[in-house]
Amino acid sequence: MKRLFFTSITILFVSIGMAQEGKSAFDFLDLPVSSHANSLGGNNISIIEEDVSMVRYNPALLGPEMDMIIDLNYMRYMAATNSAGAIFAKAAGDRAAWSMGLQYVGYGNITEADATGNVLGKFSAKDMVLSGGYTHDIGSRWRGGIQAKFIYSAYAEYSSLALAVDVGLNYYNPNKQFSASLVFKNLGGQLKRFTETHERLPWDIQIGFSKTMRNVPIRWSVTMDHLSKWKLPYTKPKTDEYSGDEVLVEKNTFFSNLFRHTIFGLEYIPSRNFYVALGYNYKIHTDMLRYGRNFFSGFTFGTGFQVKMVGVGLSVANRHRSGTMFMFNINMRLNEFRR
Repeated sequence: MKRLFFTSITILFVSIGMAQEGKSAFDFLDLPVSSHANSLGGNNISIIEEDVSMVRYNPALLGPEMDMIIDLNYMRYMAATNSAGAIFAKAAGDRAAWSMGLQYVGYGNITEADATGNVLGKFSAKDMVLSGGYTHDIGSRWRGGIQAKFIYSAYAEYSSLALAVDVGLNYYNPNKQFSASLVFKNLGGQLKRFTETHERLPWDIQIGFSKTMRNVPIRWSVTMDHLSKWKLPYTKPKTDEYSGDEVLVEKNTFFSNLFRHTIFGLEYIPSRNFYVALGYNYKIHTDMLRYGRNFFSGFTFGTGFQVKMVGVGLSVANRHRSGTMFMFNINMRLNEFRR
């Protein structure tokens, strides 16, 4: 773990240097892959469950208790965009585990036209990421994990390859049902560029906390993301008092930036085999204001249940101007099929 720590720090400083130049590519890495996390505002790095889909958000959430669990996910995003993937976990002794995953995002057939608007035909576009993770317990309450991701994108005749690493750390106190996590995401860079221009990955620093109430089956979570950049200004439509026209006003105060980094999640968990979740993402809500979306933009909802060896998760969210996004996961405990 000491070697892992120093390797992670080195990657972090290299990635910070890379982030100072170029533009961000591979933004599909921020799309949800877990209905559970999606129902909690779109991102969560701290809930402690035997849910292997959460490993994509924080590699330190992986553990030997997830031995021989496979999770499949599908998301209907918008228009012809669909996302699907799988992740498998295997214990490596009593204190470690590893995982392998594959995620695919397809955008359907897109009309190709030249600068004058003449239609030339159609082209396809897709993104893929192959991941492998490893985690190890550090004492009785700490767990560290690392996840490597090989990323491939192809849009018409343009393609790009990249290598990224996620590094996570989790603290969990089972007596108080309290969990805290720190994650460095998408540290790395392009191996092959789309063009001659270098584009950086959407690297990020995230922290998160989850706490189950003592006498009530309710768990709350607070996740803070996009911490690699504090200022996240947004524009809000407002009617000009003199002209009566609608104008866009920029919001860039301390509290607006604070809440645009913060995601709130609340779960009702009457048993270990069932949950109902509600989330609120202020950043998504304020991003949608300029498109005239309603009050419920930024809110997410989901539920999940486990029946013997099979678990199902469902979530509904409003992340974009085109409408509602649906997602579901199904996980199977392969060990149970042997009995």
